[in-house]
Amino acid sequence: MVTRVATVAFEGIEARAVDVQVQIAPGAVAFTVVGLPDKAVAESRERVRAALIASGLALPAKRITVNLAPADLPKEGSHYDLPIALAVMGAIGALPEDALSSYCVLGELALDGSITAVAGVLPAAMAANGRGLGLICPAATGPEAAWAAGDMDVLAPRSLIQLANHFKGSQVMARPRPAIAAPAGTMPDLRDIKGQEGAKRALEIAAAGGHNLLFNGPPGAGKSMLAARLPSILPPLDPRELLEVSMIQSVAGQLKDGALSNRRPFRQPHHSASMAALVGGGLNARPGEVSLAHGGVLFLDELPEFTPQVLDSLRQPMETGEVMIARANHRVTYPARFQLVAAMNPCRCGMALEPGYTCRRGRTSVAPRNTAPASPDRSWTGSICASKSPRSPLSTSSCRRRRKARRRPPPGSRRRGIGRAPGLPARPCRLPPPMRPVRPP
Repeated sequence: MVTRVATVAFEGIEARAVDVQVQIAPGAVAFTVVGLPDKAVAESRERVRAALIASGLALPAKRITVNLAPADLPKEGSHYDLPIALAVMGAIGALPEDALSSYCVLGELALDGSITAVAGVLPAAMAANGRGLGLICPAATGPEAAWAAGDMDVLAPRSLIQLANHFKGSQVMARPRPAIAAPAGTMPDLRDIKGQEGAKRALEIAAAGGHNLLFNGPPGAGKSMLAARLPSILPPLDPRELLEVSMIQSVAGQLKDGALSNRRPFRQPHHSASMAALVGGGLNARPGEVSLAHGGVLFLDELPEFTPQVLDSLRQPMETGEVMIARANHRVTYPARFQLVAAMNPCRCGMALEPGYTCRRGRTSVAPRNTAPASPDRSWTGSICASKSPRSPLSTSSCRRRRKARRRPPPGSRRRGIGRAPGLPARPCRLPPPMRPVRPP
């Protein structure tokens, strides 16, 4: 006899149906998991065994085979622990046979039998609702699953014992309620910026038209401060955008306590970020910064410090609004419709725009600064000027003093003369002319 429990496998933000099949047959004592599992899924047999023992159940001394169908689909993650455990409990008679037929199950088991949170509950709930099934998920992610549908049957147990008591009728669990995350502090407001009227006007135009923006100005002019206040003047998320943003955050495991956030995302990766960190990738094809900024703002500070390969990888997401991560055995597509805001200094020292000062390193550093990806009719470049006081360390006079100091040769680097007498100036060293070959007569 084979016991079946429905679960899902994630491909991006899509949840594909997976059937967990458990068979207990006479033979050598073994616990085998097949169906192209990864390391986390293969280790689930030890967590399932320990959780069942902690719940007062013992595995029979028989051969237990777990098949994850379809077998050609890679199975990744620890959310297969709970469906495997429930299928084993149904196979040994600890649960009614028809109790799990109308549910989709996912969750990770601890050694004491408790159920811990996993990523991707919201896409799994949406897929289960589309198939006409209920959902069994950890209690920590119950509010997240409740957003799928108001009439959907959602069970959020804290342990295996609580779930078994619910199916036996001795304990009834209430349906979790949808939750909205409390705002973490006050959002940066555009009213905090004094001056820079031209830059604020450009920021308002970019917010109204969804344009990309590039700030070019000296350090301390307020480029990062302006970019951080762009989400405060953007329109609120509509229900479709809120669902897409929340599904990406759910797959990435960034929804705290299952509560959704109604704020537009603002992502600010460091300039040392790799291509996989920016566009997504890795072993399990996780979403990158461009997908986590979907529906919001992606701010690239110190734009010329990013490698050209990383900047070139932004072209396809900016044109199509999605990013495709190709692997040998599968492809993953994440939405990536964001608003790009970048900031850069005019030169290496940042003072090339100051009156009366010329940066000697400007030409060598400005050349690679025009390689930023641009979307047609969606980009704007602005320069930000900042007035410096005479006493400022970045003033013109101090820059001139530093320039003169750089011209001075370091001690001990002057040429020594030949036959220098004490008290006489050093004479330059003159080498004899090179010898020319003598031609035979």
